[in-house]
Amino acid sequence: MGAVTPPDYPTLFFFEVGQWWDYAMLLLVIALLAGGAWLAQRNMWVVLALFVLVPIALTIFWWPHSTAGTASAGWFPIVKQYSALAGSLCLVALQVFPRLRYNRWYLIIPPAILAVNIAEALVRDFQCYGIHGVDPSQGMVTWGGPWNIMNGIAGILNLLAISGWVGIFVSKGKERALIWGDLTIGWIIAYDLWNLAYVYNCLADRAWYSGVALLASCTIPALMKFGRGAWIQYRAYTLTLWSGVVLTFPHFMQDSMFAHRSAHNPWAMLILSAAALVANVWVFAAHVRTIVSKRRNPLTQEVHADEATYASWVRDFASNQDKELIATSLGTTPEKAGFTSTGMG
Repeated sequence: MGAVTPPDYPTLFFFEVGQWWDYAMLLLVIALLAGGAWLAQRNMWVVLALFVLVPIALTIFWWPHSTAGTASAGWFPIVKQYSALAGSLCLVALQVFPRLRYNRWYLIIPPAILAVNIAEALVRDFQCYGIHGVDPSQGMVTWGGPWNIMNGIAGILNLLAISGWVGIFVSKGKERALIWGDLTIGWIIAYDLWNLAYVYNCLADRAWYSGVALLASCTIPALMKFGRGAWIQYRAYTLTLWSGVVLTFPHFMQDSMFAHRSAHNPWAMLILSAAALVANVWVFAAHVRTIVSKRRNPLTQEVHADEATYASWVRDFASNQDKELIATSLGTTPEKAGFTSTGMG
């Protein structure tokens, strides 16, 4: 399919065959990123170290020359790191300053950052459709094809399904998790498929870590009891940490013993992008159906707040004040919405 030149190394369907240490390092990266995000969510001293002191020190003493001669050279990776860092600190501020949690203008910032990042990537997917060989802007082999168009459309649908930011709240437990319930499990899976396809299509030889490991490090916690509803926090924190790692150790993914290259398989790109498109069509259709059938305004209300999973997050983690605010926005009471133990029946 297409004029894709096969690589000169042994491959499996998605990636090269590799060695055992490639797979061990994948698991280690996932664990370290998820663990770092878990600690940052719960401890402000960790936030100060990882998101303030270390980036300042590296900006002054290491990052200006660490990426010279690598695929991470130039201004863009630095901008990416600090945009991710700004997004993380924006979420930290919601934990630290209670007034911001009820400021509707401030609550626009998280979805705006998320939407801009999705838009940036989907535009790049469309651009890569016309690249066949070494991408001069990245220095990596990129093979454009119909998969780029399919995944670009998937990204648009995923972006349009973002809603419910007015219902973001900080959990009442000691972990102070940031809960954004309208980013449902279905939306997260659709996002992961889209983002993995994007990285595989446009940054192919980085997809092992920047795709598989990075997405697993934020999605696995979100599917576990301790991370329910807090995907956006894990996504922001792990992305910030990984962007810093890329700048600090630019040879890690490029030419170290742990580098794990793509198979550059057109069928893999097509199947992954098709899966992303199907998932996002389904999520977007369900999202629109809920908006229409329940007459929800996605700009001012939580679209999915009365669904079982979202209601359980509110019931288990939200303060009484937050329960009341979310229920009021839906035109009901916490009891009727299932946000209290007495309203579950």
